[in-house]
Amino acid sequence: MPRRLLRLLSLLQSRREWSGRELAERLGVTGRTVRRDIDRLRALDYPVESTTGVAGGYRLVSGRNLPPLLLDDEEAVAVALGLVTAAGGSVAGIEDSSMRALAKLERVLPARLRPRLAALGAATAAVPYRGAPRADPATLAVLASCCGDRRPLTFDYLDRSGETSDRRVEPHHLITLQGRWYLLAFDPGRADWRTFRVDRIRRPVPAHGRFAPRDLPDPGPGGSADAAGYLVRSLAGASYRLTARLRVELSAEAVRDGLFAHVPGEIVPRGPDACAVRISADSAELVTQYVVAIAALGAEFTLDAPEEITARLRELRSRLPG
Repeated sequence: MPRRLLRLLSLLQSRREWSGRELAERLGVTGRTVRRDIDRLRALDYPVESTTGVAGGYRLVSGRNLPPLLLDDEEAVAVALGLVTAAGGSVAGIEDSSMRALAKLERVLPARLRPRLAALGAATAAVPYRGAPRADPATLAVLASCCGDRRPLTFDYLDRSGETSDRRVEPHHLITLQGRWYLLAFDPGRADWRTFRVDRIRRPVPAHGRFAPRDLPDPGPGGSADAAGYLVRSLAGASYRLTARLRVELSAEAVRDGLFAHVPGEIVPRGPDACAVRISADSAELVTQYVVAIAALGAEFTLDAPEEITARLRELRSRLPG
């Protein structure tokens, strides 16, 4: 493929839509040459659509067949690394398809990149999260497409109580946290932001039209509203069936550093050498594990918890030697 055609394809892959004038300026050619090169890409089975507007434009869309992708060196290595780690991830059925895709990528990589890929394959492994629900890859693909295209989305959602509801949302981001996939979206019907477990989403369907992207609320301590940070804060503020509250004679930072994962709740400073911890979950085992982990830090603490939790702690203490 000629270099200019490769450059044109790279531009079309990097952004949803380009005007003919923008492409001509980027490539240093005339609009007529752009139109001719677009026709050549279409002849190679790249599905390039013409768009209407004042000057007209082009966008690369999904087609019936998968044409070759154009990747630079860094992108190729990033894809390879993603395929290696995906085999141990939380997407259902991803293991075999990841390895097949990696084998195909290895066959077409330039010789200069093969040592780097071989080193990645030999030195990289992924340990799956035990007990984490597996997300359906087809569902993830629909959600990701709607996030990128700013298209509304409808689906059936099974909440933690087992109730199913019809939802129509403006999807913002897909986020993975501790082996679980979440969709962060704005729900116009409830006039608020919502997070949805992807493994509980059924029959996702893109809706007609597009929406203007909204800014996330609650920028957090650092002043920046990022999707991952918002999800962590949203989950931390949620209350579930069982809640334990502790006052720990350690700084909030020391408690966070001493734990094996994010607390399903909140850690709030109460001075330089004390903090309040709220642990909330539907699982008594999970709440108990975090209480024990905090106790293992060796600091003085007080506990206010439901009988279901304190009974488990008494039973655990009775089993310990000495």
